[in-house]
Amino acid sequence: MNEMKPIHDGSTDIDPVWAGDGADIPEWFAWALSVPREEGFVEVGGARVHYLRWGRRDRPKLLMTHGFLAHARCFAFIAPYLAEDYDVVAFDLAGMGDSEMRGVADIAARGKEFVEISEALDLFADGSRPTIIAHSFGSGAALTAVSQSPDAFAGVIVCDLMVMRPEKLEKYWTMGRSSPGSGNPDKPVRRYPTYEAARERYILSPPQAVGEPFLMDYMAYHSLRRDGEEWTWKFSSEVFRRSNKPDEWLTVGQRLVDAPGRKAIVYGEKSQLFDRDSARYIRELGGGKIPIVAVPDARHHLMLDQPLAFVAALRAVLAFWSL
Repeated sequence: MNEMKPIHDGSTDIDPVWAGDGADIPEWFAWALSVPREEGFVEVGGARVHYLRWGRRDRPKLLMTHGFLAHARCFAFIAPYLAEDYDVVAFDLAGMGDSEMRGVADIAARGKEFVEISEALDLFADGSRPTIIAHSFGSGAALTAVSQSPDAFAGVIVCDLMVMRPEKLEKYWTMGRSSPGSGNPDKPVRRYPTYEAARERYILSPPQAVGEPFLMDYMAYHSLRRDGEEWTWKFSSEVFRRSNKPDEWLTVGQRLVDAPGRKAIVYGEKSQLFDRDSARYIRELGGGKIPIVAVPDARHHLMLDQPLAFVAALRAVLAFWSL
């Protein structure tokens, strides 16, 4: 069963709980959320999958998803800038955002989610092959998707996926840092007496300041849900029930290069997880023809640092591929 809300704009995302009177909301963000969109759920494997959709159905397809423990609204202010030329879908991975957890959270299951949502929303209709745009952990899942179904997708734009030389990554881990997807699946999701108490606990991984602080408030609010008199995170602790073996990350650069089809990389120039040396490493692994675009003055969460520059980078890659 599919549940689709009538097409409307995203202005309801601007809630006084996080935005106050809205006086600090910039015009570009207000415009993005004013663009008509469809919001709904499709059923996959007995679980509801949440999505947002912009643009015309007769346009080329874009399929977007987010990083670990994030949600599709990290693209809610990016996708509208692509909607004039594309049919754009952003979806919540299973157990994150407003999507229910289903099955297991291993790497193969994550890859299958891209085909499942595409089939449910008819993105393959008339021979269409969506282009995937994914951030961080979602990019790793996207690489699995194109490897599992090489003829299903037109390409993948990998956005600030953690790629380092093995020796550099092992040093990174010794500094007390963890890889995306790390956590205890048996630990209950925390609950808080007030929204303010929950908001104080919202941090990015890896931790960073952001160029547009109001976007942190936006992302935090939509990462939480009210449960009675308390607030809690939307994600399911089952998302941590996965192997997350070091080898998965030590070899991710080669996986990226070897993945079938067109690939491009967009990263934050100040990112801790992908930098100029990562770009050289990709070239050395055989990815010399993969376009690699750095977004100036952006860190790992590049859509929160330089959202409009991020849009420009995506437009540039898509325009190049359309030639």
